[in-house]
Amino acid sequence: MENMRYAEELVREFLVFRGFTSTLQAYETELSTEIGRNFQGDKIVDLVFSEYVPKYQLDKLLGLFAFFKQCFMSPADTELFSTLVKLELSVLRYYVINALKSGRQDKVIEFFGESGNYLMQKRGDWLAWFAIPYIKNPSLDPQFRLYFSKEWLDTLVLSFRNFLSGIFNDTRTPALMRISSEKNTIKSLKNDIKQLNNKLAELQASLEEKEDEISLLRRNYNSGGYGNKNVVGTSTAGSPHEEMSENYEESSASSSMIQGFDSRSSSSVKSYTRGGKFHESSEINHTEDQQVLVTEEEFPEVKVDFQETFLGHNSPISRCRFSASGSNIASSSIDGTVRIWTYDSSTASSRNATIYCGSEVSALSWECRSDRLLLIGTANGGIKAWNADAKRVVCDLSTSRNFPSILDLKCSPVEPVFVSAAASRRHGSTTFERTGFANLTVWHMKTWKPLTVLPLGEDPPAITSLCFNHNGKILAASATDGMIHMFDMSAGLQITGWPAHDSPVSSVLFGPAETSIFSLGSDGKILEWSLHNQGQILWSRDCSRFCNPESFKTRMHEIALDSNGKRLLVTSGLVRAPIYQVQGHESELRTLPHSSSITSVDWHPTLPMYITGSADHSVRVTSIL
Repeated sequence: MENMRYAEELVREFLVFRGFTSTLQAYETELSTEIGRNFQGDKIVDLVFSEYVPKYQLDKLLGLFAFFKQCFMSPADTELFSTLVKLELSVLRYYVINALKSGRQDKVIEFFGESGNYLMQKRGDWLAWFAIPYIKNPSLDPQFRLYFSKEWLDTLVLSFRNFLSGIFNDTRTPALMRISSEKNTIKSLKNDIKQLNNKLAELQASLEEKEDEISLLRRNYNSGGYGNKNVVGTSTAGSPHEEMSENYEESSASSSMIQGFDSRSSSSVKSYTRGGKFHESSEINHTEDQQVLVTEEEFPEVKVDFQETFLGHNSPISRCRFSASGSNIASSSIDGTVRIWTYDSSTASSRNATIYCGSEVSALSWECRSDRLLLIGTANGGIKAWNADAKRVVCDLSTSRNFPSILDLKCSPVEPVFVSAAASRRHGSTTFERTGFANLTVWHMKTWKPLTVLPLGEDPPAITSLCFNHNGKILAASATDGMIHMFDMSAGLQITGWPAHDSPVSSVLFGPAETSIFSLGSDGKILEWSLHNQGQILWSRDCSRFCNPESFKTRMHEIALDSNGKRLLVTSGLVRAPIYQVQGHESELRTLPHSSSITSVDWHPTLPMYITGSADHSVRVTSIL
């Protein structure tokens, strides 16, 4: 209590010295009511939600959070500081939502004008919100609808109150507020945040279910009862892989992404099988006056020139890649089988082969200068080099016992070298939790011996994805701690790196002009980062509907950019995958459906053609118009 009284006397002395007599009077009054004797968490909550937010006192709101952040400056307070930042994010979002509910769009515009620089530092958390003042009915928009609900606000207020009441010790002076380091306090905060996230997930799932029901009803109404069927023939009995159901599209309609179709177009799609037969399918024509509403989550279906389906695998597909020329395809499955095949009947099939690796295949990479060599990485640390001309394994390597899992392989586009990203193993319930420390090794493709190990620091998180620039001098690598690392291959050193996501990064690749780099996080966000102004986001999309955190538990998602750098294809936990328009003003698209989730994607090196591998054991090559 001596410290408390001393601090109070210091405050009095300061107020008298500055001549703040009215403030001194109010201070004395509050001291007499004992309000100032202890830290009042409820009073702070009321101040925020009853004064600062309703009266649009943004400067005071930001100042309050800035003050609290100063109390978390020691290394031991890192976790609590992170929690406070997340609460600040939610409170500021409520500030925007409250202004919109009150019809004060001017306050929303003012909010982004005054805080734009600060908000842009938060990367993807705020990019989509800059458009909210110009959305006609944001409360109906799927991306923002959740934040208009009473349940979200109640959960936010409760979490904020619990945070404030749990972290400050009532017996210490307000001027010297210290954070309690007791484990039960931190555990309580973790539980509060977990409950908030669970509640948000439940609300989001409920909203998506309602959206799917509405979309289905809308489709049935607009189509007059007609389904979007693909009427196909079937092969002879005894060839189950070549048999296709008449109601293929209808059987997939139960998934959450088969919502609507482009009623103004019709196309003819060829669906081939590797047995040498193909099926001609024609979609039902619809009249011009039939309109189907398309939201951001109901992208129009791609217009297909032709499509071929490869049915040679007996388990879910893990990787599929075009060769350097695009003439051949390598696809692998989790049973350890790799198949090399061609989709074009005019191309010689002399390289077609089946390779048995004895373990789940986790990485494929063609030699960039020819179609001759294919590198295969397995989950038990094996690396095989397959000579497609000689049809044999020319090298069989093994990584260190300390790093038995190969997560990615990439060949240099210029030099006869490749880099392997390997990781140690640990126990965990998700893919990322089962990966431990990282190892990046550079190998020579003539001697098949390691040249160097790229430095990552002590006990670095696992590297999940690799990508070379056009001349092979720069290597980009993404990690499970949300970082992107850039290496100078000539010097064998890391030259820069930055935190790209608040969650593990699953895939990374250079942009078309190599002035930017794309990353996909396990939060379902795709970000394009400027390489000229590090930390600046040039473009972003939230594809969590397709690759949600739940689907990351079983595998890592990946992205692929077409040869023109205009379309970005993403794997999906649903039967369709999204194709995002990176440049230009064309609308986003979605692929034709598989019968299960899409586990791997790649673009042809020169043509508007892509591959999709699926958990239904099939690989499809699709040429689009």
